[in-house]
Amino acid sequence: MIDIIGKRRYGYILSGTLTIIGLIFILATLIPNGNVGLQFSIAYTGGTVWEVGFEDGTPDPNDVRAVLEDVGLSGEVAITEANDLEYVLIRTEALSLQDPDVLEGSAAAAVAAESSAAPDEDAAEATEAPVETEAPAEVEATEAPADAEAAVASEAPALLEAIESAEPAESIAPEASADTEAAVVATEDSGSGPILPSDGKFGELAAALEAEFGPINEVRQENSVGPVVSQELIYQTFLLVLIAAVAIMIWVAYRFRDFRMGVTALAALLHDVVIVVGTFAFLGTVTGLQIDGLFVTAMLTVIGYSVHDTIVVFDRIRENRQRYLGEPLTQIVNFSLVQTIGRSFTTSLTLVFTLLALLLFGGEAIRPFTLALLIGVIAGTYSSIFVATPLFLDWHLWADKRKADQPAEAKPETIGA
Repeated sequence: MIDIIGKRRYGYILSGTLTIIGLIFILATLIPNGNVGLQFSIAYTGGTVWEVGFEDGTPDPNDVRAVLEDVGLSGEVAITEANDLEYVLIRTEALSLQDPDVLEGSAAAAVAAESSAAPDEDAAEATEAPVETEAPAEVEATEAPADAEAAVASEAPALLEAIESAEPAESIAPEASADTEAAVVATEDSGSGPILPSDGKFGELAAALEAEFGPINEVRQENSVGPVVSQELIYQTFLLVLIAAVAIMIWVAYRFRDFRMGVTALAALLHDVVIVVGTFAFLGTVTGLQIDGLFVTAMLTVIGYSVHDTIVVFDRIRENRQRYLGEPLTQIVNFSLVQTIGRSFTTSLTLVFTLLALLLFGGEAIRPFTLALLIGVIAGTYSSIFVATPLFLDWHLWADKRKADQPAEAKPETIGA
């Protein structure tokens, strides 16, 4: 029979090395402006992400930073690539996103503004004119009610002339409609382009970039998150992971009637969390990989899978302890591992193949989520065999040795007494 548990010191060395390296990169996140450690998306940090493509080619990131400084903004600029095209990724402070009804071209926006302003002015003049002409008629009618019919008859020609003189105002409508048609035509001509912001700081940034580097022909990403939302998400992330870990520890300890199993299952769970987060911290330092909102879902899934595999091994240990009473615990644990290791590897491999297919052929939006699951599944399978079970065994052996040593230490004191 293969002696798996006898090689547990190698598992301790590997797990300790990976955990220390992961913790170093995780703690490096605390270094201000170090660009090392975990790289958080705007879901956690708050701010605006704008990823655009230029018609005249991709500009240099340093030149884009200079444009940001010119408009009074600070942030990060990077060049990304997707579908064999290059884009400029800009991360800056939270900016209000543009209303989706904004016209694309500045010329069309100007025409739309003029066309909306002209009818308002004409309508105001048209409403003011009748008030001035009708008010004296009402006053005369109240002052001389007896001569009302004569007054109306005498003023009828004047009213007809006023109505005829108002006919030229109809020429305003064709002009306004012509302006509106021009705006629609301008919009249709530029309909292939992206919808760009035109108001506020965001609009100023868009205008400055187009003036410096040419037209923007594609907007690949445009997101904005406020700091209050990001702080709440961070708080919920830590709270969910903490609640899940404590609940799992309590349930495992109660289910197996052994507190040591609950604590060692929690230790393996924390080991898997550090491995996954540490890997993302390393990749964030090297490649700029970011943690997004789906990362919380991935971590909770990893926690559930890790404990599930550990419970399978612990349950077999419990059965074999009852079946083989009097046998050394080391042999029982090793026999249980041999019985379950094939099942653990088979179950994990089926999930690993599926996640690899998603990682290679899935969309880029779910790639960090899939990568976290893949690393977590591998770490969870490993920790259930080489972390949780060895810790459980060594804890029991240490406790048994301590109990065996207590009478030997008390015996001399009894003789001396």
